[in-house]
Amino acid sequence: MSVLALLAHGDGVSRTVAALLLAMSVASWVVILWKAWLLRGGTRDVLRSIAAFWQSASLQDAEARLRPFDRAALVLPAVRAINQLALQAEASTLGGRVDRAQRVTRILRDALHAALRRLQAGQILLATVGATAPFVGLLGTVWGIYGALVGIAAETGGFTIDKVAGPVGEALIMTAFGLAVAIPAVLAYNVFGRVVGRIEAELEGFAHDLLGMLGEPAAREAPLPPARPMPA
Repeated sequence: MSVLALLAHGDGVSRTVAALLLAMSVASWVVILWKAWLLRGGTRDVLRSIAAFWQSASLQDAEARLRPFDRAALVLPAVRAINQLALQAEASTLGGRVDRAQRVTRILRDALHAALRRLQAGQILLATVGATAPFVGLLGTVWGIYGALVGIAAETGGFTIDKVAGPVGEALIMTAFGLAVAIPAVLAYNVFGRVVGRIEAELEGFAHDLLGMLGEPAAREAPLPPARPMPA
């Protein structure tokens, strides 16, 4: 009793469900392996990259110093964008007509969003596979049981348990297949979600610190006018 035996005796619906579960399993494992490689350093690489940046003497030196630590290229894009700020500060462009603080904010926001898109890539697929794979397998099981009962009803002779156990047991394999696809996807989604959340918090804090260092200080509040004497 195996999936191959079920597919050999199954119809088009059973084979379609099995093919769909196989495609979901392959896609989820590709994402799991890719994100495991991307997040192999976790928050450690991000913290080391940020520390290397603040220990640098200049922005140009910082880009060279943090490159060996930032293997996933999550902090480096923001530093490169800051180094290219002077090229975008020309008054002939729309971006150069705003003040420095707004330019720095826009550049850091774009770099942060690009890093977050890389970190969040594949999370939706893992969540979708983890939520739908058990139901897809259950659909295959229900359809297999229905086909088994119809075949048993068409047979002549007495009704015995062995005529039911075999076909129904083969149909239940689809449910196990669906769970085998869903469980790794759910576990990976939860683990990667925690790591991505910590890295996101560190990147947001780093972008805020850069904005405070490079942005123009906020205008001081105008002093209040002296109080007028009360009329006699």
